[in-house]
Amino acid sequence: MNPPAPPLFATPEDAESAFYDAIARGDLEALMAVWSEDEEVICTHPTGQQLQGLAAIRESWRQVLATTRLQINGNRIAQWQGMLLSVHQIVEHLQVGEEITGPLQATNVFTRGPHGWRLVCRHSSAAAEPTVSEGEHRVLH
Repeated sequence: MNPPAPPLFATPEDAESAFYDAIARGDLEALMAVWSEDEEVICTHPTGQQLQGLAAIRESWRQVLATTRLQINGNRIAQWQGMLLSVHQIVEHLQVGEEITGPLQATNVFTRGPHGWRLVCRHSSAAAEPTVSEGEHRVLH
């Protein structure tokens, strides 16, 4: 029997939505299905820990999801998109149980390939204040 086909993300927004949804559900397999299969992928957590490669990223998210029920509420403040690359700048607030923390500044980078859009780089770090007012969203080309 053949393994299931990877999900097809028609837009970078679809991939990003699937990423945050997988985190909220604690679904490691769905979260990893958003990432590109390229071993050059990079994820930097708010702690500053930079991970390269799918195995390291998978293990890190496995640990996070095993110990914490996490939801990330984000507001995209800027987006740059071309035919094969899309970069999203997001202000995030983490919700763990009833506690909400943040803001965090996050950058999600997506590329388009044979299975649609996939995450290739994610960087998240603590921020004192959002740099763009709430509700303001810019698309840059």
